[in-house]
Amino acid sequence: MSQMHSCTATAAALLAGPELPPIAFDNSFARELEGLYVPWQPAPVPDPRLLWFNDALAAELGLDAAALCGARGAALFGGNAVPAGAAPLAQAYAGHQFGGFSPQLGDGRALLLGEVIDRHGQRRDVAFKGSGRTPFARGGDGKAALGPVLREALLGEAMHVLGVPTTRALAVVATGEPVRRERALPGAVLTRVAASHLRVGSLEFFAARGQIQELTRLAEYALARHDPELAGRADRWLAWLHAVTGRQARLVAQWMNLGFIHGVMNTDNMTLSGETIDYGPCAFLEAYDPATVFSSIDHGGRYGFGNQPRIARWNLARLAEALLPLLVQEGPEAGTDRATAAAIERAQAVLEGFDAMFEAAHRAGQRAKLGLSGAQAQDGELADDWLDLLLQQQVDFTLAWRRLADAALGNTGPLRALFAAPVALEAWLARWHTRCAAEPTTAAARAAAMRRASPWLIPRNHRVEEALAAAVDRDDLAPFLRLLSALQQPFDERPTDADLAEPAAPELTAHYRTFCGT
Repeated sequence: MSQMHSCTATAAALLAGPELPPIAFDNSFARELEGLYVPWQPAPVPDPRLLWFNDALAAELGLDAAALCGARGAALFGGNAVPAGAAPLAQAYAGHQFGGFSPQLGDGRALLLGEVIDRHGQRRDVAFKGSGRTPFARGGDGKAALGPVLREALLGEAMHVLGVPTTRALAVVATGEPVRRERALPGAVLTRVAASHLRVGSLEFFAARGQIQELTRLAEYALARHDPELAGRADRWLAWLHAVTGRQARLVAQWMNLGFIHGVMNTDNMTLSGETIDYGPCAFLEAYDPATVFSSIDHGGRYGFGNQPRIARWNLARLAEALLPLLVQEGPEAGTDRATAAAIERAQAVLEGFDAMFEAAHRAGQRAKLGLSGAQAQDGELADDWLDLLLQQQVDFTLAWRRLADAALGNTGPLRALFAAPVALEAWLARWHTRCAAEPTTAAARAAAMRRASPWLIPRNHRVEEALAAAVDRDDLAPFLRLLSALQQPFDERPTDADLAEPAAPELTAHYRTFCGT
């Protein structure tokens, strides 16, 4: 755990520590979009304690990890000492939440501390979550509880290692003060790193108010930041809608191939960068069922596992609506009576392409998991029939894919053991073997490739809850650190971590519920 570890320095040692190390902020959002945010300061906390610090991510950002993993880091990441060059601000955004429009949401308990250029030349946001009330707080206390903060750190890092675009956690600080939810819970602040915190809801905020000048400024900024190659095109807004649509199609395809359920796919939780953001009521499938919903607030199953592609497309339609004032300025009909209708037609054509984009990404991932290096017309049916087998017999999604790699080597016993009626598996395995035989790949190479595409270890829901409960109820970070460390090698089967890879008992999963981290 040399790259990600627990830090326990407190504010009591501040006077003996060095000055805050310099951070090379380059705050383009604050510099270029004045008037589109609220400058704000984090609320000081009584006793900041740095519980966990991400050395590897700090190195990516060009930060001095050794200087920050201590008392000064506790003060900085707790919000008590704002470093020179930072420009803390609360971003405005709106959002469709469970289908209903909320015209003003915004950073109610979060602050963009600033931006840094990482070692790869990429601009990255550094933001707080749980740093106190802002003008967007809407009556909330602006705080965060330790459990949801650790959940976001754990899930974000796990998704990163699995190759999924995601926001990441840099630090977790205990604040030394309770937050009131159903009961008093220890408070914490998360430091989150993102390609940006711009969301579909960021554009919706200004579009809904008819503030076209502000909408244009924000859209120009977002396009230049995430898709600069489009900036000079005459059809740049349509091309940008296509780019964002493609990113989201590929992202959701990755979720579906890992069994990940976001749980709250509101438009304020869909980034323009294509990163996964806001790990609130998220969870992973155990027994495969597209109707799976774990979120306690998703009573109608709107954000259930199998609905995620449909909801992504719905959210992108809201993005197209927000961009419509800009889209009407493009194309040969601009300035005519047909400008709006023509812009809608072009946007609809992009949105109608979402399904093909998703299908291509989803099927490519499934082929990798099936051990297929080429593409044939029947591959989709083969994958669908496999998932139908898992559904019929309530087989664990993650282990089924993993044990299929064993079957590629002729060892079908572990796979059969997952099925209550393995006879039903026989016909499908015969078809799969026939399909595999059509390619020159050796069995060993195929099995190795399949194991690189299907993790052995995911953040099992019950193990996540055990780790969070230990930290919250007993101030014991050991289970969290053990799980986090194990998840850094999700494709390697290790006897020492076998307990972390086992599914929960079906009766536990049946009653499992997740909650928003508010």
